[in-house]
Amino acid sequence: MIYLNNAATSWPKPPEVYKTADKVLRGLSGGAGRGEGALDVGRVVFEARERIASFFGIRESEKLIFTCNATVGINMVLYGLLAPGDHVVLSSMEHNAVARLLYALKHRKGIEYTVVPCAPDGTLDPLEVERALTPSTKLICLVHASNVSGTIMPIEAVGEIASKHGIEFLVDAAQTAGEIPIDVEACHLTLMAITGHKALMGPPGVGALYIKNPEKITPLICGGTGSRSEELAQPDFVPDKFESGTLNTPGIAALAAGVKFIQKFIQEKEIRNVRQRVQTLTQRLIQGLLKYPEVIVYGPLDPDKRTPAVSINIQGISPGEAAAWLAEKYGIATRPGLHCAPLAHATLGTLSTGTLRLSPGYFNTEEEIDTALYAIGEMIGVLRRGQRL
Repeated sequence: MIYLNNAATSWPKPPEVYKTADKVLRGLSGGAGRGEGALDVGRVVFEARERIASFFGIRESEKLIFTCNATVGINMVLYGLLAPGDHVVLSSMEHNAVARLLYALKHRKGIEYTVVPCAPDGTLDPLEVERALTPSTKLICLVHASNVSGTIMPIEAVGEIASKHGIEFLVDAAQTAGEIPIDVEACHLTLMAITGHKALMGPPGVGALYIKNPEKITPLICGGTGSRSEELAQPDFVPDKFESGTLNTPGIAALAAGVKFIQKFIQEKEIRNVRQRVQTLTQRLIQGLLKYPEVIVYGPLDPDKRTPAVSINIQGISPGEAAAWLAEKYGIATRPGLHCAPLAHATLGTLSTGTLRLSPGYFNTEEEIDTALYAIGEMIGVLRRGQRL
């Protein structure tokens, strides 16, 4: 199989990730702070928290909260921060992890929000974000890169705007954590949600949430933390305030192993080899696709301005049919449809059709990209001859 669906979940994982999850499952017992084996488990979680926090420039590691995924982290922020009458600013490229939740909160809690329109290639003007602010704006919520077009958002510039106005700034880094360097202090982020199973090369079911000002957030879930068990009140210190229930220790340890794998290629806090390798594959893919007049490539064509999520449409065939043909004839795994991001597709003009997304990752090769391009060329040739696929 040629796997070109890394924007959904990266695959394969580094061998260290598999080995670490297995080692923790087999060798450690109990939960952090809970009985026999807890010291060893607690040490694993502590070391993972330290490594992942430092990876993002988080100075106080206890402000990195482990979650199931980025979606849970976003829910923790929006439910825990916003009150009736509060206003949120977001972009027209947001994932449903944000869009659906704000829609629900508008009806459940009276939250208001403004969607700032992006350009047809998904790019965002930071000044439009500033113009959308109102006296009631409590949060700016911005995806770091679109999972549809790959467009990278100007989080540094928007972070400066949020900081200037004293507004909380949440970045959904599901697509970029591990792919693009992020320093929460330099970008003025007060909140950041990440997931482990994409570019961080970890397993599914584990993520994290950075909370700069934990006193401003009410816990979404309360319960056992292994600390202050004699008190009925939820602990008010981090990370315990937000980590009720038994943590996914094997997943957390495996995520840390994925981060460690990436860190091997880092010099001066820049993800050089990982980012450059994927950019090279992305550029090769885009240049090959542009040779066919029947193909529309969405998002910026410059690989420096995008992630490897490359969405296309092919004249004369639906994304679903194209994906099925590529899988059946060549064993190429892609992702057709709306990618849980209807706002983004409306921005790109593809809401009625969806797109076919090809997303290379670190473990793909140039030969696999060439095979995918050959397969697409063969499909287009069949369509040109008026034949049925």
